[in-house]
Amino acid sequence: MKKYFLTICTLCLGTFGFGQNVFKKNNIYLEVGGNGLFGSVNYERQLTKEPKFGLHVGIGFYTEKAFYLTYPAGISYFLKLKRENSFIEAGLGYTWTQIQETFNRNVTYSERDNFGNFIPSVGYRRHYEQQGLMWRLSITPIINKYGFVPWIGASVGKRF
Repeated sequence: MKKYFLTICTLCLGTFGFGQNVFKKNNIYLEVGGNGLFGSVNYERQLTKEPKFGLHVGIGFYTEKAFYLTYPAGISYFLKLKRENSFIEAGLGYTWTQIQETFNRNVTYSERDNFGNFIPSVGYRRHYEQQGLMWRLSITPIINKYGFVPWIGASVGKRF
């Protein structure tokens, strides 16, 4: 009797388990604009069982009068929309910008050319759990010692 009961329970639980989506907590994504300022590669980890809070770190670059490396980091909150796997994402980021090389050989740089950027963000995000993909579009204004710059970002990545 116990043998039949265990077999039936195993079959029932196994059948119910097939319909569940496995939530992937990790993302690696490429971003144009956004927290990396021009282009960046980022890793993100969800801190909760469902998309709610996430942390991200990355490395990127941008060019102006010099070549800069950027180190974006931040936290995000996800507000689930009615459409499955769609979210409004709001976040706070900080990106350290470090000068690597100036394009004008007559100009030298100093530690003063390294600076931080505060980057709040709000945008739309979509997950494709079956394929393990994600994309997002965000408004990401940059606030630093030089002032305020309106900015946007677009990301595409792999979920695992």
